Amino acid sequence: MDWMLDQYDIIEKHTQSGLELVEKYVKFVKERTEIEQNYAKQLRNLSKKYNLKRSGKDEPDCRFSSYQSFLEVLNEMNDYAGQRELIAENMMMNICIDLTKYLQELKQERKMYLMEAKRAQQSLESTYKQLDSSKKRFEREWREAERTAQYAEKTDQDINATKADVEKAKQQAHMRSHVAEECKNDYAAQLQKYNKEQNQFYFNDMPLIFNKLQDLDERRVRKLAQGYILFSDTEKHVMPIIGKCLEGITKAGTNVNERNDSMVVVEQNKSGFERPGDVEFEDYSQGINRASSDSSLGTPKGPMELLGKNRNKNFWLFSKKSKLSPSTLPPFSSPPAPSPANGPPSPKFGRDPLSYCLKEINRTVKPRISSFRTLRRSPTVTEDFAHLPPEQRRKRLQQKLDEICRELQKEVDQSEALGKMKDVYEKNPQMGDPASLASQISQTSQNIERLSGELNKYETWLAEAGGRGETLRYKSHTFNNNGAHDVLSPDGAHSDESTPDPSQAIYAEFDDDFEDEELTVPIGKCTAMYSFPGASEGTISMQEGEVLAVVEEDKGDGWTRVRRNNGDEGYIPSSYVTINLNK
Repeated sequence: MDWMLDQYDIIEKHTQSGLELVEKYVKFVKERTEIEQNYAKQLRNLSKKYNLKRSGKDEPDCRFSSYQSFLEVLNEMNDYAGQRELIAENMMMNICIDLTKYLQELKQERKMYLMEAKRAQQSLESTYKQLDSSKKRFEREWREAERTAQYAEKTDQDINATKADVEKAKQQAHMRSHVAEECKNDYAAQLQKYNKEQNQFYFNDMPLIFNKLQDLDERRVRKLAQGYILFSDTEKHVMPIIGKCLEGITKAGTNVNERNDSMVVVEQNKSGFERPGDVEFEDYSQGINRASSDSSLGTPKGPMELLGKNRNKNFWLFSKKSKLSPSTLPPFSSPPAPSPANGPPSPKFGRDPLSYCLKEINRTVKPRISSFRTLRRSPTVTEDFAHLPPEQRRKRLQQKLDEICRELQKEVDQSEALGKMKDVYEKNPQMGDPASLASQISQTSQNIERLSGELNKYETWLAEAGGRGETLRYKSHTFNNNGAHDVLSPDGAHSDESTPDPSQAIYAEFDDDFEDEELTVPIGKCTAMYSFPGASEGTISMQEGEVLAVVEEDKGDGWTRVRRNNGDEGYIPSSYVTINLNK
């Protein structure tokens, strides 16, 4: 039995060591997930640190391909950090949590098997104790029986012993012999029982328990091996996405175009000024040349103007800040009257023209130079962007026009929505009070009027700056005194007919020169349900029941472009006709 106990202890230690290995591996994976999470957090913070969100799309640097590629690198790095977080999360879920749960099950199962082995061992030990006790009792009783038998035989041979003593000795020997026989039978029974239990213990119970423990340990090893594989597969599964992140970084590098970046710098800072002409030679040996040079910038006409011209020669090209254009600067001195060609010099320069020039410079130019420097440091920013170079001014005016047009379009859309809502309220009073919309309609109308004024103002400035006025076109509608909205025709004039369908859109973009273009293939036909005078420019009249060819479908503005058989084209209200498009 000792060898069995030794094997039991070995198996118990081995299974315990296996469970401790699982715990150790779980702890290892947890620390790995913490490293991954910290790594991902640091990567995200790094990307956030260098991803300057304060720089909007209007920032000049955002137009450079190198800057955009850097932002792409930061975004890809942020995605890369997300994949590292995914690795940590999957390892925690698929390895740590799963193995921990499985480990608890193994511990409970192992504990149950060990308790079964312990109970079997205790039962065998108890039977052995009973066997040993019955054996000792049998040995003791047998010896006592032998002793009493010898005493009875001795008494029987003793001539001095009475018959009663002999009978008593024989009865005592017989009784002890009977007790010894019973102890012998009991000992035999206990021995048989013990041998049976021992065979059951060694050939059935313990081998079965050991097999269960062996199966448990093998399952533990197999589960641990799967954990090892998951440790690798978890990272392999995100490798393709990580590869795409790295490919995105490579692509960001290849998208950098140094030539385009240079052209962006040129485009952003192009001033639009013409190059200055050659500086005129001033021959002081023949007196001051008062003839003006048409090719020089600022047209200096005297020594004081010559100094001013030289100071402004590199005014725009080498300035560090935005400066006022030369046209906005006051002249340094008024031009003197021209002298006849090859005529005598002015009496002022009769004796020493150079000293006179220096005196004039000290008297008139120095105060103006101080004023000029102040002007250069802090140029006055005007609403019409006149403080900018011509090209930059045109760009800023164009941008401002686009912003105003977008705001105006929003107001027009809101005005249209309010008009629809008011019509719905008037037809269905239970849905709302039309008078409650009066303040909003009035405010929207004022906003449209204000923005229209600003639009005209900036279009005028853009025309003065030499711009082409490529602004966003829009359609608007107004409200009459009764709150009903009036339809504006494509050229902006009121049409004589009001649209019966209040849900139609009132704004659209039209081509004023469509008559000069090639004829477009019709996309369907339409039949007029009502007559339409077509009094506004860009529209076409029609009679009820007239069939027209559809050239351009309604784009959501409430107008459809049609053509007659004679070639006349124009716009009609979409709600006035029944349209059948070609399939």
